Amino acid sequence: MSGPEELRCMLLRGGTSKGAYFLAGDLPAERAERDGLLLRVMGSPDPRQIDGLGGAHPLTSKVAVVSVSADPDADIDYLFLQVGVERAEVSDRQNCGNLLAGVGPFAVERGLVEPGRGHTSVRIRMVNSGDLAVVSFPTEDGRVVYTGSAEISGVPGTAAPVVVEFPRGSGPLLPTGRARDTVAGIDVTCVDNGMPTVLVAASALDVSGYEAPKDLEEDLALADRLREIRLEAGKLMGLGDVENATVPKVTLLAPPRAGGAVATRTFIPVRCHTSIGVLGAASVAAGLRVAGGVGGTVARLPERGDRLRIEHPTGFLDIESGLAYGPGGVPEAGRTAVVRTARKIFDGTVFPRPAGAAHQP
Repeated sequence: MSGPEELRCMLLRGGTSKGAYFLAGDLPAERAERDGLLLRVMGSPDPRQIDGLGGAHPLTSKVAVVSVSADPDADIDYLFLQVGVERAEVSDRQNCGNLLAGVGPFAVERGLVEPGRGHTSVRIRMVNSGDLAVVSFPTEDGRVVYTGSAEISGVPGTAAPVVVEFPRGSGPLLPTGRARDTVAGIDVTCVDNGMPTVLVAASALDVSGYEAPKDLEEDLALADRLREIRLEAGKLMGLGDVENATVPKVTLLAPPRAGGAVATRTFIPVRCHTSIGVLGAASVAAGLRVAGGVGGTVARLPERGDRLRIEHPTGFLDIESGLAYGPGGVPEAGRTAVVRTARKIFDGTVFPRPAGAAHQP
């Protein structure tokens, strides 16, 4: 089957990403058919995505699939799909904490969750990993409030705050069981606090960690090294062959320059993030606190409190992240919370490119 010729869609900015949000029931149940439809919706493969909703960058070629959850600990199921830009691929191998900020508002907009008075909290199961999150946001007179005074770096203007809180995950914070590993000849810390991430001191790769994303992307020698690190680290982290996966992310760390805890440059997997993802920041923050990790050589951690400011190419992200300790003093992720914003951009009908239509990138 070729999929529907038109379907309901809402476009929302969630954090520093933008994505198309769908009810699961509005998409084909069969995976290959669904993925083919979403490629046509987003206009992929094409570096400009000129014939679809995509914005010619991984941060704007994202999809959220939402449904009522059967999990007694959740209200909503959220499946994140990363749609390739230049390649005809759709990946469900990672979560997206930015689009997560828009899932609660979307659930209210579509009538899946009853809005509260003053604010609404939605318990969300992230289908990609099985992890849970609670998203809280203002609502008035049965409607989502999008306007407000909250600011986040990487997004112009202000909007209503969306508080995203992550309970402690079930998986190990250190997938390799070690605070430090040697991968492709350099020291790294492999960490997973919602996003499998490889932390690397930028200086170990002969860059400063302050370069513009475009300059880092054009460094072909760096790209080769990042690929080597990702492939080797992916196996160590139990992810298998990650050649065609978007995880683990690789985050370069450098001393902070604007009063934060650390400066970062994150790759997804070869494009350099213009900011940093929520779950990526959660993993970085937790990883910085691990004794003996590579972050200890570059980060400047506050003496008190759990809040860390993670610097990125377009500003910063403040995140609350603490560690707990299990048997034998093994570090575990503690509470993680962050303030994001979201905004509804349009709600209506999207008309996918016809199936089988010639499409030359």
